[in-house]
Amino acid sequence: MLRVWFGDKDNAIYNTSVFFKNRYKDEWIVDDFARKVISDVDHSKVVDSNSIESPVLGNISPLQLSGGVKALILMKHFPGKVFNASNCGDNCAKWILELGDEQDFSINLFHVMDFGEGEFDIRILNDRRLIVHNMQEFLTAGASYLREGK
Repeated sequence: MLRVWFGDKDNAIYNTSVFFKNRYKDEWIVDDFARKVISDVDHSKVVDSNSIESPVLGNISPLQLSGGVKALILMKHFPGKVFNASNCGDNCAKWILELGDEQDFSINLFHVMDFGEGEFDIRILNDRRLIVHNMQEFLTAGASYLREGK
């Protein structure tokens, strides 16, 4: 299940680019999840583990992927770490939900990410008893915790 903490969180990883640079493995780039995320979010195609074809930048290395893609790949491979998902755009939200369906992991947010119109289950860590099931509930929780700084 996806778990969200609104606001600052001790031990959260805020600089995903530096963490990615020092931790990623070549084989992560060619797995099915990374290929789909790179295609959808960055509109790029994985050529091999060290080469990605970007329509904007040409041939790039994995280190030149967007911050959102790097964060998603890290979330998949380090479910025990808390990543700042405010580094991600709303175009990463569906992938974050998909990961939450596959494994338990936590993110922190400084904004209310748009998870779309569908139903979902997200535990709000600011109040461990609270599980939200749609954007209205998520918005209400986020507005409360972000406004009050709880």
